[in-house]
Amino acid sequence: MRLRASSFAEVFTLAACLLATAWVTHGKEREEVNITFNRNVAPILFKNCVQCHRPGEVAPMSLLTFKEARPWARSIKEKVLTREMPPWHADARFGQFANDRNLSQKEIDTIAAWVDGGAKEGDPAELPPAPRFVDGWNIGMPDAVFYIPQEYRVPARGSVDYKYFAVPTNFSRDMWVQAAEIRPGARSVVHHILVWVRHGRNFTPLAGLPPGGRAEPVPKGLGIRIPAGSDLVFQVHYAPNGTPARDRSYIGLVFAKEPPRGEYVMMPIFNLWFTIPPRDPNFRVEASYTFTQDVLILALWPHMHMRGKDFEFRVSNPNGTSTLLLSVPRFDFRWQTNYILKEPVFVPKGSRIDCVAHFDNSVRNKFNPNPAKEVRWGDQMWEEMMVGEVSYTPVNRSPKQQPQAPAGQTKHALT
Repeated sequence: MRLRASSFAEVFTLAACLLATAWVTHGKEREEVNITFNRNVAPILFKNCVQCHRPGEVAPMSLLTFKEARPWARSIKEKVLTREMPPWHADARFGQFANDRNLSQKEIDTIAAWVDGGAKEGDPAELPPAPRFVDGWNIGMPDAVFYIPQEYRVPARGSVDYKYFAVPTNFSRDMWVQAAEIRPGARSVVHHILVWVRHGRNFTPLAGLPPGGRAEPVPKGLGIRIPAGSDLVFQVHYAPNGTPARDRSYIGLVFAKEPPRGEYVMMPIFNLWFTIPPRDPNFRVEASYTFTQDVLILALWPHMHMRGKDFEFRVSNPNGTSTLLLSVPRFDFRWQTNYILKEPVFVPKGSRIDCVAHFDNSVRNKFNPNPAKEVRWGDQMWEEMMVGEVSYTPVNRSPKQQPQAPAGQTKHALT
């Protein structure tokens, strides 16, 4: 059989296309196999990890450079494959969150392939610029810094009752805070710090440094009010570690540059009156609050101690509808996250927030200090708490008229 000239041209064109496709595919495979720190891994670490994994921060090692990250390559792979790192415990089926630290499957695969391929450094020219941080601060340079009045000597051993330190602000007028960050003076012995604003007999939360927590600015256009003449009250939980230490912790404040359009409110919803029976693997505790005004909910923070098992926030509206805002099916007291809603949720007056928690006081809970013990509310970690904090801003207009506040936070804790 003879082929026409046009048939030869068609066959040649098809073969050329197939060859080109094969070459492009082969090139992509070669690029994917040749995964390096500078080109592929550093962008992932810069986006998700180095806020904590850098000198002077809470993480045990820095991951800002190849030299720092390379000795930890196998450990990094293990932690991301098990999704232990970055820490994130919200059920993905309910709600979307602006500070979601989950890695995508592609990012996890990239890190694993980098390690399996020898954890190569790559071309220095392909390394993106590292994030820039103000030395010692995550919120940028503060406008004001307040220290606890005197250095506290932490003993080498034993338990230390919560310590309280009052610091006058000497503000002659009301001030609006856009961001607040607490820094421990002796990080190794500071379990957590909580700072309250005290004005007369009123106490309102300002900021906190919980285990695994991070400071963030409040949403743009909102602010936390500190009335003129207020004091800042530091609640500090020290955890002796076998070596005496001295601590003088402090808080930095960034003030709003213009009057905010609304107030950022952090409201704890809690239950003080529970008793967890010995060896109970699934003890339920509830707490609720009914809003007396329209609000935009901005963030949700669940808090328990070592027996905490799971936590949910659900909102029920007066029209009978109910929405699960956040589910944390495997609570981890070591990582206490403030879950910032990607889109604020409008909640009309008369709506109820229900917080439901379960506690595992059984021998199966590896963190349980004493399964044979009956457990009630208390400050210390071997006692328990049940707190569901809701951050919101009041609104006076319908949800369609109300501008949507960008998600953000100032972290607060009650350990």
